[in-house]
Amino acid sequence: MATSQTGVGGHVSIPALLHRNATQFADAPAYREKEFGIWQSWTWAETEKEIEALALGLINLGVNEGDFIAIIGRNRPYLYWSMVAAQSVGAIPVPLYQDAVAEEMAYVLGHCGARFVIVSDQEQVDKVIEVQDQLHQFEHMIYLDPRGLRKYDHSHLHQFSHVQKQGRAAYDEFINELKARREKLDYDSTCVMLYTSGTTGKPKGVVLSNRNIIETAKSSSEFDHLKREDDILAYLPMAWVGDFIFSVGQAYWTGFCVNCPESADTMMTDLREIGPSYYFAPPRVFETQLTNVMIRMEDASRMKKWLFDTFMAHARKVGPAILDGKQVSGMDRFKYWLGHLFVYGPLKNTLGFSKVRVGYTAGEAIGPEIFDFYRSLGINLKQLYGQTEATVFITAQPDGEVRSDTVGVPSPNVELRIAENGEVFYRSPGVFVEYYKNAESTAGTKDAEGWVATGDAGFIEPDTGHLRIIDRAKDVGQMANGSLFAPKYVENKLKFYPNILEAVVFGNGREECVAFINIDLTAVGNWAERNNIAYASYQELAGHPQVMATIQDHVEEVNRSVAEDEMLSGCQVHRFVVLHKELDADDGELTRTRKVRRRIIEEKYADIIAALYDGSKEVSTRTEVTYEDGRKGHINATLEVREAAVSAVAAKLAAE
Repeated sequence: MATSQTGVGGHVSIPALLHRNATQFADAPAYREKEFGIWQSWTWAETEKEIEALALGLINLGVNEGDFIAIIGRNRPYLYWSMVAAQSVGAIPVPLYQDAVAEEMAYVLGHCGARFVIVSDQEQVDKVIEVQDQLHQFEHMIYLDPRGLRKYDHSHLHQFSHVQKQGRAAYDEFINELKARREKLDYDSTCVMLYTSGTTGKPKGVVLSNRNIIETAKSSSEFDHLKREDDILAYLPMAWVGDFIFSVGQAYWTGFCVNCPESADTMMTDLREIGPSYYFAPPRVFETQLTNVMIRMEDASRMKKWLFDTFMAHARKVGPAILDGKQVSGMDRFKYWLGHLFVYGPLKNTLGFSKVRVGYTAGEAIGPEIFDFYRSLGINLKQLYGQTEATVFITAQPDGEVRSDTVGVPSPNVELRIAENGEVFYRSPGVFVEYYKNAESTAGTKDAEGWVATGDAGFIEPDTGHLRIIDRAKDVGQMANGSLFAPKYVENKLKFYPNILEAVVFGNGREECVAFINIDLTAVGNWAERNNIAYASYQELAGHPQVMATIQDHVEEVNRSVAEDEMLSGCQVHRFVVLHKELDADDGELTRTRKVRRRIIEEKYADIIAALYDGSKEVSTRTEVTYEDGRKGHINATLEVREAAVSAVAAKLAAE
């Protein structure tokens, strides 16, 4: 399964692919970025020159082979160039989450021993300066945006453009050194180190080689027929493995263009302007977009709402079948064509999905209703299953075999097996090298034969070969009566409703399931505005009697749906509370990729869980919160405990 040291087509590193692209696709666009409302563009030839200037500047600054260079900021061409420049000089790029607080950054910077840090702006400079006393190996910081930094001590602080300028000035002095370092890179050289999200503890540094990245980029690009003319929008955290494989691995393998939005606030506008042909988003992004659509339809005229409801009902019936090329009657096709004219086409254009040829969602399970909504519009949205340790791809859905209840078949060159306890194991060219400075965890995750434990429970369908993931293996349990407990299944159904942003279900080892609900402030706030309901805070709106009644209706509707699945019918929610605050990554309740840290939530809100099980009608609680500037505070609240009606199990009803 291993490829020879010569690599694919003789290209053994990302810098080697860069040189190939700059030679073969010299005038084709490699990067675009919107700045001050105008799209700036760089060709592959220009990109190579920019990266070379930065690489020479890094050598001039004293970067040695094997050094770690941390990269912090939003998606910008300059920061992608920084990663490739670091690789070019034999250093290892370590992207960090830009929204991480200073203490989180201190752990990663200290753990990898970064000597150099490249950041986007004053905010990130301040975070690093705040913790620099804890960083014994830290020496120099390079920043992109000079605003607000004029009066800072610049003895170890350098502007990005100045480092490039110095690199160009030192061309004759260092070009041979740069070429020598580039030529030393081989297929097993470290390409990048990415830190896990840390759902169960401290993040681990995942070492990925050029072999991991290039082999995975090649096979995944061929699987979906990606080509140089494709466009993607790079807006996901640069520290996340998905962004690295899409915006670096696949981009450099195929030569397609990476487009960077102006800011998070303009992302949706920029998405519409670019109209990417290849698009990836985690479920939360699709959930948010659907919520916004539903909010707008509530404000639409009666005629528009009737058109939307009528044609969307038809789209749900025949849209996915038409997308997969299956047999559909002529009348249904004609009605769908009309729907595309009046509803689906304009809606896709508004969402920025008009040109999407391949769309993916991953990171966690997406609600079937949300998934089917987008596919019914004619958007080729598919699911993949992966993790950092696999260089993303473990399974993916081939065109024509897309379903909401599976995550597809093994990706090219990936082997799967299911352990006796139901845990999924895989082996592939993308399997990570090691956890940095953590041989014990490496050995516990990857065995001598290269099989990696995913930590997820699932099974392979014997008739289709598709993998079905039930939940995290550690989260799947049993109710007191022995029935299966899989919280994610119920949580995703709850999150389909625009009013519900987040849900956490408990019940392992218990007689009944209970739940925490977070309302979606945008959706519920819009409802309150339309109904002239005044509120002063999230807490006040979350506790409003009409909001509570609406959420109860949603919970009971989900219970009726869950009751239809005999295997999971024991997971119906008997009682719930609407939390007084949103679950937040800054409070440690979510990871930076927005995954629920279930164990931390169980500990932090133990008093509320106890009230859900002891029959209390309400519970008073005091919760510590972290403000944006890092200060701590407390919120006091009295929460109503609501009873939800549960439904009889479908199979039992049939038997009776």
